[in-house]
Amino acid sequence: MFERIKYYLLSLKSKLFGGMTIFSRIIAGDIPCYRIAENEKFFAFLDIFPLREGHVLVVPKTETDNLFDLPQEYLQEMLLFAKPIAKAIEAAFDCNRCGISVIGLEVPHAHIHLIPINSANDLNFTQAKPKASDESLKTVQEKILKRMN
Repeated sequence: MFERIKYYLLSLKSKLFGGMTIFSRIIAGDIPCYRIAENEKFFAFLDIFPLREGHVLVVPKTETDNLFDLPQEYLQEMLLFAKPIAKAIEAAFDCNRCGISVIGLEVPHAHIHLIPINSANDLNFTQAKPKASDESLKTVQEKILKRMN
């Protein structure tokens, strides 16, 4: 019970004192994105600075800075929400598998990265991440959505 209260207090903090994260602004529709999936708790969209073509961010709709501050049921549900997206990424791109990563240093809003990979180096976040063009992002979005269940 305490964890649930803590979770809601953390999410209320940003609502009461302003300072929505860029992810919250994307979810609210204030900033355009290339949406992949959405339900009542989570939102998935393309990273506009992808490590690899097909790089998707999965974000809880409630602002919480640290992924492991989310309640246990959210962590479970987040992976279940991400699974069909990961399978679509694997089907859409020439990769060995869809890798998953939690970094959380650039945006203070819990999120996971889903990235098509062929080696561990494909998840190296110290590499340059050039901004993808709108045209390439639209193409990637269509490839993934076409393979979603």
